[in-house]
Amino acid sequence: MLKLKWLAFVVAAWFVAPAVLAQAPPEPGPEHKKLKELEGTWDAVIKMGGEEQKGAVTYKMQLGGLWLVGDFEADFGGMKFSGKGLDSFDPAKKKYISIWVDSMGSSPLIIEGTYDKEGKVLTMAGEGPGPDGKPTKYKTTTENKDKDTIFWTMVTAGADGKEGEMMSITYKRRK
Repeated sequence: MLKLKWLAFVVAAWFVAPAVLAQAPPEPGPEHKKLKELEGTWDAVIKMGGEEQKGAVTYKMQLGGLWLVGDFEADFGGMKFSGKGLDSFDPAKKKYISIWVDSMGSSPLIIEGTYDKEGKVLTMAGEGPGPDGKPTKYKTTTENKDKDTIFWTMVTAGADGKEGEMMSITYKRRK
């Protein structure tokens, strides 16, 4: 009986393998090349609640050139903070997507959006955990000032329902 099962497995693999191998993996498109422009290490000045902190992020294209992986490190008032971002372009949605996780929680922030016509400002929106742990809607803008300067903001609605800036970060490419 075991030999019969093994034979059935080998025959099934024989017929399925060519179909699986014939599917080429996706190739990075022009949107992924735009993300690749961010590769490198960037110094960050974070403004939040009237306070200014410093940090750094290192970006690298990974996973076949389809995902920009960012490793962020900062020190918030003596407390170490780390985060990881995964950014890509979803051709089915025709939108950029971003997944963010960090050392302050165990739920991801997932946002998606598009660039303006000039390709300089990326506006994204989505939902993730709020400071109170409850699901919160977020909006971010990433403005490419030049090839070595990025200005990023995050906006969320307060308890009164009005949108307000939660934080901003100015990134400068390390030379």
